[in-house]
Amino acid sequence: MDVRRTPLLTALCLGLAFSSTGHPVAAAADKARPEKERKAHPPVSLEDLYTRLKQAEDEAEAKAIATLIERRLGRSGSATADLLSDRARQAMGGNDLPLAVELMDRAVALEPNWSEGWSRRATLFWRLSDSATAIADLQRALVLEPRHFEAWAALGKLYLAQDDKGRALDAFRRAEALYPQWDMLKKAIEKLTPDVEGRDL
Repeated sequence: MDVRRTPLLTALCLGLAFSSTGHPVAAAADKARPEKERKAHPPVSLEDLYTRLKQAEDEAEAKAIATLIERRLGRSGSATADLLSDRARQAMGGNDLPLAVELMDRAVALEPNWSEGWSRRATLFWRLSDSATAIADLQRALVLEPRHFEAWAALGKLYLAQDDKGRALDAFRRAEALYPQWDMLKKAIEKLTPDVEGRDL
């Protein structure tokens, strides 16, 4: 499921490579170092990004980290599957949902372990009012990547549309456990909790 992208916080990008001081001696020393030492720091792991997302202190920081996670999950590992997904997005933008579904069918057939692929296909079935298939796709996405907070949130919305408030609340809480600063989740949980668990006297 797509959410709107936000600008990335520079400090959370791959690793910060510090520039030379500009001093000629420092520049010469930098050139003399082995190539491995002069390379930028390795990319932050997905595990570390999820940890940072839980620990984010404000909404802006959390959105930036979430965007990094979404971009990682958005890469299938197959250039062909990625191209098919991009074309499916274009078809959906043109409201050609049957074509978009066909393209995403091909993408997940090529990369059946791509969690985000199943989540994107779920979006299409939701647009086609096929909630059962959308829910099945989201459940499959979550088996492949249990930390997919967008899939949990989308599952919560689908359960809520079916008036299954108990499952909706559980899905929203699972998403919030991964992404505590997501305001939409807080509001949904606050609204649903009294209906599901009763109101305090």
